[in-house]
Amino acid sequence: MGPVPDKPTTTTQSDAYPLDAPSAYPAAEIARAWQRERPGIPTESIGIVTPLWRLAKLFADDRRKLLTELGVDPATLDLLSVLRRSGPPYEVNTRELARRTLVTAGAISQRVGRAEAAGLVLRRTERDGSRAVVVSLTKAGHDLVERTVDQVLTREAELVSSLKPDDRELLAGRLQVLLDDVRHRLEH
Repeated sequence: MGPVPDKPTTTTQSDAYPLDAPSAYPAAEIARAWQRERPGIPTESIGIVTPLWRLAKLFADDRRKLLTELGVDPATLDLLSVLRRSGPPYEVNTRELARRTLVTAGAISQRVGRAEAAGLVLRRTERDGSRAVVVSLTKAGHDLVERTVDQVLTREAELVSSLKPDDRELLAGRLQVLLDDVRHRLEH
């Protein structure tokens, strides 16, 4: 038998890394290993990209778990949230929905179909005679997003609460700069 831990560790269902450890495999250790194994290979991105990937996974897993408890899937909440944030009358055409949710037109069509079948949205053709499809929130969809988004945003605020307000603002700004630059580089 191996050593007995001093205290129980908390793990997620999706992986076996202890959540109470500082980091199961820190980015600096990964960079050092690559520098040792492949001298000269550029490793400066590891300290940024690796924590971002891991944070994204932790945030996504936590959100998915919360949404499962609330009875809504992430794709549906994404759709309803875009509609709710658009303001009254809470309607957006499918082309704009695809742009705002970063998914394909086919994926939006499927999301809208599922949400419509659940009574959360309605779709209609644009009143200007074009073939554009407009999606709007129903009262049930509005109620669901109102109830759900409060819990999601409260939980995510708790998750980033170790950062001081100024640090959160600085990090948010720097991440936006990086996101915009990476998106620009990948588009060209």
